[in-house]
Amino acid sequence: MRLEIGKIFIKDIQFSNETKIEKGVLYIEKDEMKKAILDDEHIESVDFDVARPGESIRITPVKDVIEPRVKVEGRGGIFPGVMSKVDTVGEGRTHVLKGMAVVTTGKIVGFQEGIIDMTGPGAEYTPFSKMINLVITAEPKEGVTQYEHERSVRMIGLKAATYLGELGRSLEADEVSVFETKPILEQISQYPELPKVGYVYMLQTQGLLHDTYVYGVDAKQIVPTILYPTEVMDGAILSGNCVSACDKNPTYVHQNNGVIEELYAEHGKSLNFMGVIITNENVYLADKERSSNWTAKLCKQLGLDAVIISQEGFGNPDTDLIMNCKKIESEGIKTVIVTDEYAGRDGASQSLADADPKADAVVTGGNANQYVVLPKLDKVIGHINYVTTIAGGNDHSIREDGSLEVEIQCITGATNETGFGYLSAKTY
Repeated sequence: MRLEIGKIFIKDIQFSNETKIEKGVLYIEKDEMKKAILDDEHIESVDFDVARPGESIRITPVKDVIEPRVKVEGRGGIFPGVMSKVDTVGEGRTHVLKGMAVVTTGKIVGFQEGIIDMTGPGAEYTPFSKMINLVITAEPKEGVTQYEHERSVRMIGLKAATYLGELGRSLEADEVSVFETKPILEQISQYPELPKVGYVYMLQTQGLLHDTYVYGVDAKQIVPTILYPTEVMDGAILSGNCVSACDKNPTYVHQNNGVIEELYAEHGKSLNFMGVIITNENVYLADKERSSNWTAKLCKQLGLDAVIISQEGFGNPDTDLIMNCKKIESEGIKTVIVTDEYAGRDGASQSLADADPKADAVVTGGNANQYVVLPKLDKVIGHINYVTTIAGGNDHSIREDGSLEVEIQCITGATNETGFGYLSAKTY
């Protein structure tokens, strides 16, 4: 599959009497956009704010972050199986509003939601502080269940990203990037002298608001399977989960997976990028065994020489990560695992809940238990009181002067396990 990503760079977002993109500025007419996205019986109200890099703004609790896109050529549409018909994506041309994101907030859905600071020390931990964010505050009606609330906020974010992405359909892209992966036999023969490398992409599927969707299907219902990397880049995978903010993969991260982009950057140079194997993270041991067996089998079936494995979340999923690693290694395939650590505030505790001697090549996104103080900012979009209940916060997190004492576990993207962040660690 061959996919062209046409980037339309957004330099600012302003509210106006007309919705359009002109000279790199996204203009939004609030009432028109509200009418386009608010048709949900479970949502009482929506409001819009803009948060720019460097502004004294704190967004919390963050539900999802999404990049607006539109399919302009090729099969399928944006967010297939959810916002468009179920059709295979990953080829043709997709236009992207680059440099901005849609961020959803409002009353808390699940305790594992996060914070985005647009300035100060908190901004140094989250990549989303470097973007121009259209923040949608969606408030639920009284009596709405937790699952209805999650779905409604998720859909509002996707509707907003679809609505804004459509503005880029007829615009000329500022920059175009091309990505291509051929069918298996053709791909092997294209670079026969290079090591065949695959990516095992572990998706959060532990239930209880820990859901990820593949072509609209809850990934708890799948067995491991092979995708073209361009399918992932073209919106086939969406976030629906409330795992800890630091290592959650928001929809934006699925759309811009750094492992996939780096493997494409080396494709045809130092390696032959064969494709992506998606697998889930399960609760029960039998399900973990099944998925890790299938994952190792598919790696062998593809004839891979090496594999990068990334996980989402921590604790229970560490077992899935290590199972995948040791079973793939047992097939004679070299592995590198990408994870983060929960090593205690002093860094002295065991970093992962599981381990194995075969997991001897590890990339870490940092220690989520690291403690930080975030100064009071001038404006809060959302609800600051939830900081005391989200993962990484506590009853004393909000200080009298308005500053916050939290673990970086609270910060959206701080230790992301696809490398979409700024932290890591080295062994000396």
